[in-house]
Amino acid sequence: MAAYNPSFKAVTFDLWNTLLFESDGESAKRSALRCQNVTQTLNKLGVNTTLEQATQAIDQTINKLLKIWDKNKDVTHLDQLQYLVRFASNGKLKLKKAWIPELSHAYTSSLFEIQPQLNPDTFTVLQWLRDQNKHMGIICNTGVTPGFLLRKFLTQRGAAEYFDHMIFSDEAHIRKPDPRIFHLAAMKLGTKPHNMIHIGDNLIMDVHGSKAAGYKAIHLADGQGHDRQAEKDPTSYIARSSNVGTPITQPKPPDKTISSLAQAINAVKELETTSHT
Repeated sequence: MAAYNPSFKAVTFDLWNTLLFESDGESAKRSALRCQNVTQTLNKLGVNTTLEQATQAIDQTINKLLKIWDKNKDVTHLDQLQYLVRFASNGKLKLKKAWIPELSHAYTSSLFEIQPQLNPDTFTVLQWLRDQNKHMGIICNTGVTPGFLLRKFLTQRGAAEYFDHMIFSDEAHIRKPDPRIFHLAAMKLGTKPHNMIHIGDNLIMDVHGSKAAGYKAIHLADGQGHDRQAEKDPTSYIARSSNVGTPITQPKPPDKTISSLAQAINAVKELETTSHT
């Protein structure tokens, strides 16, 4: 066996179900709280709305997003707020600039009120990669929570400082598994895809997408950190968004499969050793 000789310059991570964990039922609780917050705020802003109407408007907004996401594209947080106001008012009103701060907070604050947890192996892996002088990034498909709030959340948890760049789909307007979002990450990190490894839990979004872009891919197959209740409920946002994207007929397999994030350290070592053989 060849001696260990670091060769990959950068490692990128998926966020949800890889670095961030959910517990059963959290998605439904967060959605319910979002509906309540949006209802209160719309009424405060003069858009007379019942809880049922606000819930329906949010559902229509998500349906609109799903159609866009199905093409591996994405829109901004501001676009989402515009959809929300249009649906809540039956097309009679447009989003006003003065409404944005309060409505944005109502639409997204449930992330901080019902918080996901960091994968307990996160800091061990990130510190090891830092010690190896690896550049690090995040490549994340956002949902209703925009990238700027996910950065804030990771900053509060002390994880953001490890990453040189964070690529969020609402800012890039591209979603995994489109290779272009992985190419964007490579450019931001100042290296080439063949010098990069991506780690994520989704075989299509993370593994196939990064492999198609020229990365090596590590599949996190531990099954932890998933909201199983939401995944089993076909009406939930989680279930409805899980199958969007351009169909892949022959998905590319991972280079390594791990059963815990902590195993990423040995997986990276093995990939680097193999690259020299």
